[in-house]
Amino acid sequence: MFAVMKTGGKQYKVQSGDTLRVEKLAADAGETVQFNDVLMLGGDTTVVGAPFVAGAAVQAEVIDQVKGDKLIHFVKRRRKHSSQRTKGHRQQLTLVRVTEILAEGADATGVKAAQGAGSAPKAAAPAAAAKAAAPAAVESGDDLTQITGVGPAAAKKLAEAGITTFAQLATVDPETFEAAKVKPEWVEQAKTLA
Repeated sequence: MFAVMKTGGKQYKVQSGDTLRVEKLAADAGETVQFNDVLMLGGDTTVVGAPFVAGAAVQAEVIDQVKGDKLIHFVKRRRKHSSQRTKGHRQQLTLVRVTEILAEGADATGVKAAQGAGSAPKAAAPAAAAKAAAPAAVESGDDLTQITGVGPAAAKKLAEAGITTFAQLATVDPETFEAAKVKPEWVEQAKTLA
């Protein structure tokens, strides 16, 4: 069985036991990482994703953090300019060994999702947290964004702190409440809306 996965803007065809040099991942040697962006699975039957295969993943063990070969970029302007410039670098890479290709059940617990060293977590995780917080607000019927100055980000932080209704926000003391930043005007508006 093989899989075509995507990481670091590149695609790799991998099988169990393969060793890869991929763009640097935020993981230490010995950790297990999981690549969830699987474009295709091959074997007895071929499954092509649109764009990704749902539930599929590639698990790999991080062997080491290495540097790639030296790349030299030499610029020379001819004739009257007589300027030359040499620039170069060594790319930061992560050496991984593919341990398993999962066709289904990619949500393995205890496995770190593979993300680049400089990248932020994917936007799907905040969206999932917002969706999880939204039903609590919908059930109570209170939309905290009706308060002037409370946007979606502030409403999300309040929901994470356990405040989903106007009545709960009205009882908060803004000076002593430390779970989220609460302004006194918000408390006054929540009292009138509650």
